[in-house]
Amino acid sequence: MTDLVRAQAPVVMGVLNVTPDSFSDGGLYSDLDTAVAHGVRLRAEGARLVDVGGESTRPGADRVDADTETARVLPVVRELAAAGVAVSIDTTRASVAEAALAAGAAVVNDVSGGLADPDMARVVRDAGCPWVLMHWRGHSRGMGDLATYTDVVTDVRAELGRRIDEALAAGVAADRIIVDPGLGFAKTAAHNWELSARLPELVALGFPLLFGASRKSYLGRLLAGPDGTPRPTAGREAATIATSLLAVAAGAWGVRVHDVRTTADALAVWAATGRPRLAAPTAAGAAGVGPAYGTGGGGPVGAAEVAGHAGRGEGAR
Repeated sequence: MTDLVRAQAPVVMGVLNVTPDSFSDGGLYSDLDTAVAHGVRLRAEGARLVDVGGESTRPGADRVDADTETARVLPVVRELAAAGVAVSIDTTRASVAEAALAAGAAVVNDVSGGLADPDMARVVRDAGCPWVLMHWRGHSRGMGDLATYTDVVTDVRAELGRRIDEALAAGVAADRIIVDPGLGFAKTAAHNWELSARLPELVALGFPLLFGASRKSYLGRLLAGPDGTPRPTAGREAATIATSLLAVAAGAWGVRVHDVRTTADALAVWAATGRPRLAAPTAAGAAGVGPAYGTGGGGPVGAAEVAGHAGRGEGAR
């Protein structure tokens, strides 16, 4: 998987939640055959990785025990790996990760960045597999209360830097580390937009960066109807594609999405037009949610709009 970590083309990670309560697809893939068929379909549509998760991390979600999580994911991981699908295991538990790796998973996607289970670094080190370290401050039940920052980009960068240092100190190879800013995890909508607008500051950490905005609530609030009702998850795909494409143009290594085909199509257009990159941030965008790119003005939406859509973001699972 070193080649995947060093991939020049953007990596599309397809979401496969085998949970009853994930915010967008909970309950859709609880059946083994349905889950495996969906994972195979995601690969056919352009996913380089299929991310299998057995515990919802949406805001307010209750935890499940390790046995339940393991029972949900292992059969799916095993079947997908046997079908030649590259699988990442979405878990914060070392025991689940270890079992999934033994069943054929190739990557550990840890939303806690190693904080939830101190044994995770050992599992990843011994397996020699890539490890996604996401920015995280606490479990879903109380993470909304932790969304307090002096400067969200500076703080997230510093906290991710500490996760990287701890992983390296535990013996994890530098070329196995991927970072994720954790949109929606102890972040308000305004925080999410700020991170998106200033993503190059996180890319500058020097590690591949995974970006996951797919269908999240801050997109729904941005696209709210005249009465203020947020756009339902099924209507957030265009916004997901836009945020994913902008992230790749800002230097993201990969994107985590529910609808792989539309994202892969957008990235094919981006590649065919010469893989254009966003210019370095400038002070010109200070009046918006973040630094401007090139000469185009402010960030993705104005500060007043962001304030109108502020609130707790949805977790990725």
